[in-house]
Amino acid sequence: MNTWKTLETENDESRLLAGLIDEADAVVVGIGAGMSAADGFTYIGDRFKKNFPDFIEKYNWFDMLQASLFEFPSRQEYWAFQSRFAELNYLDQPAGEGYIALRKMLEGKKYHVITTNADNAFYAADYDMDKVFYYQGEYILWQCSNFCHQQTYRHDDQIREMVKAQEGMEIPRELIPYCPKCDAPMEVNKRTADKGMVEDEDFEADREKYNVFLEENSTGKVLYLEIGVGYTTPQFIKHPFWRMTRSNENALYVPMNQKSYRTPKAVRPKTVALTGDIQKNILNAQKQLT
Repeated sequence: MNTWKTLETENDESRLLAGLIDEADAVVVGIGAGMSAADGFTYIGDRFKKNFPDFIEKYNWFDMLQASLFEFPSRQEYWAFQSRFAELNYLDQPAGEGYIALRKMLEGKKYHVITTNADNAFYAADYDMDKVFYYQGEYILWQCSNFCHQQTYRHDDQIREMVKAQEGMEIPRELIPYCPKCDAPMEVNKRTADKGMVEDEDFEADREKYNVFLEENSTGKVLYLEIGVGYTTPQFIKHPFWRMTRSNENALYVPMNQKSYRTPKAVRPKTVALTGDIQKNILNAQKQLT
């Protein structure tokens, strides 16, 4: 671990984060739901209750994640919820302070981001989107529910019309979107365990850019920075980060999470866990680099 000089001089978490980003030859950033939650975009509590009181009363949901995976009894109700959800978590979601500060820290560095989030956080914070890979889809995109072709669609005005026109937790029947190819109902472009998701040309191009970055930065002082990633889908960020850290003798794995997750024994000597408040650590780290 002597390769990373910052580890010999810093103990404070925000100073460690700033020093490791500054010292790294390249940074691979994995972003999970905990990052957006740290910026206040939570799926529980008042934000959930304020925007979905009728759905909560009817279905007794615990949070927005549970709600977003619910099997709705009709397409009218499905789009009543999904349109409200997309407006809140994409169209009208403001830029997060933590996301902005992280972008500023990464400017001038070789970096790439992979995220399992599907909100607008990177767009709102003005990231270079050629360096961001949305692996789980985006709330604003639609796909054919039959997967008849590999293309996604976006209709912001229709989403807002669904929100405006809905009554009794249903949108008007004429606003239900249908596939232009096979006439099956459309659905949100979001990966599920049983079906996966439509992966169009833009998705494939983003995947290629990410994989090329990983290949070109597989040696040297590579920082695998994992922020707010839980264990719901560890196969997309957490497990690959462990494998890449193991395969590069100079790599460092830095998970930022207030929850503790078991790390493989082989990765622990190359792991620096930052367990403090995610947003505060990022904001304070960014100040160190200005």
